[in-house]
Amino acid sequence: MNWFRTHRSNCADLWRGLCRGGPWALVGLLLLAAGPAQATVRVTDVAFSPRSDGQGYVVRVRTTADPEAYMLQPVGEHELKWVLYNTSLHPDYEQRAPEGPIKNYTTTQQNGHLILRVTLASDRAISPTAYRDGVSSDLLLNLAYEGSAPVAEASSGSSTTASSSSSTSGAVSESSPTTSPPGGTTQRDPMAAMSRERSRLDTVVIDPGHGGKDPGAVAFGLYEKDIVLNVAHKLGDYIENRLDLEVAYTRTDDRFIALEERGHFANRVGGDLFISLHANAFQSSDVQGTETYFLGRSKTDAARRVMKQENSVVREYEENPDRYDEYNAEAFVKGELFLSASMQFSEEFASIVQNQFKERVKRRSRGVHQAGFYVLWSASMPSVLVELGYLTNRQESRFLNSDRGQTYLASALFRAVRKYKNQYNKGIVSSE
Repeated sequence: MNWFRTHRSNCADLWRGLCRGGPWALVGLLLLAAGPAQATVRVTDVAFSPRSDGQGYVVRVRTTADPEAYMLQPVGEHELKWVLYNTSLHPDYEQRAPEGPIKNYTTTQQNGHLILRVTLASDRAISPTAYRDGVSSDLLLNLAYEGSAPVAEASSGSSTTASSSSSTSGAVSESSPTTSPPGGTTQRDPMAAMSRERSRLDTVVIDPGHGGKDPGAVAFGLYEKDIVLNVAHKLGDYIENRLDLEVAYTRTDDRFIALEERGHFANRVGGDLFISLHANAFQSSDVQGTETYFLGRSKTDAARRVMKQENSVVREYEENPDRYDEYNAEAFVKGELFLSASMQFSEEFASIVQNQFKERVKRRSRGVHQAGFYVLWSASMPSVLVELGYLTNRQESRFLNSDRGQTYLASALFRAVRKYKNQYNKGIVSSE
């Protein structure tokens, strides 16, 4: 399901049709922007740099503005086709010599779109991933050697954690586990590696909300940031030990990370599912219960209240709050056209989470809602924000702060991930 992080369908019907078309159809999903194309984007440079961990290369396509859409797909045994829509070469563009695992590459113009064809060396398996740079308009192609370790700081096992700021260098945080066929010999075909990555749910990103200078909700001497971090670790341990999935954490300790960077980190590590954990607060101590949100326009006053509360971190603690000005209602309405498929899967997972809380943990369910949370906006995959309960309710705060309560909540979330994974993988298998 890693294809979802950069190639999203603009309608659920298209998604279902592509599922029936097999894994290569999934690779070809487009990230379509709403509305007609504006001025053509120009590519000024195509640069190459080794990953900082030595486990791959990064191709950086420098552009004059954000390309509105792109598509990466395999062509032949060792060749990639990368289409940049409504994009052309800048008059001053000069082609560099290829480096690393890239034998050669070409740039051609066709029907107003720029096509980059990349021929890879055949001496080792490579897992390619394309995504947008989090701090510029550039596009990045990560060519990770199979079996490479993630660049980001590791907390335990295969888990990774985000840094507090984006990097503008060629280094990326990608993990591509080595896969062996039944005979025990490592698969060396880079296109087969790409197929494997795109046809399974592989990586869950767990985001413990707040942290560092941002305590989150505070009540009865308890801090939201501490409770959600404990639940995050328990959840991650369950997933790593009981499911064949990788886990990445946006933070593993008490540090502050900007909301936008959390989603960008999930994109960089190839997340297939993003879970942001929070605890709620309200002026009335009688309010209690769990609720789960997915990205969408707020439809109730309660959802808008929670959204404002979580998004207020930007103005209170972040150094550059103006960068969120683009996350406005108008932009979201336009974006809904290409977010619809992701929203569908996010809503499905959110419903599974709430059902687990209600049936397994016997928590009061406040339902599934949608709202424009900044932390979900930049994540290019199915994403949810989970409110584990209300710290301002005396009884519920005791539950949230207890090892028993945190274990139950983590267990319910684990069961939700397991059910979602099984449903998704079953759909992929039946389509192949």
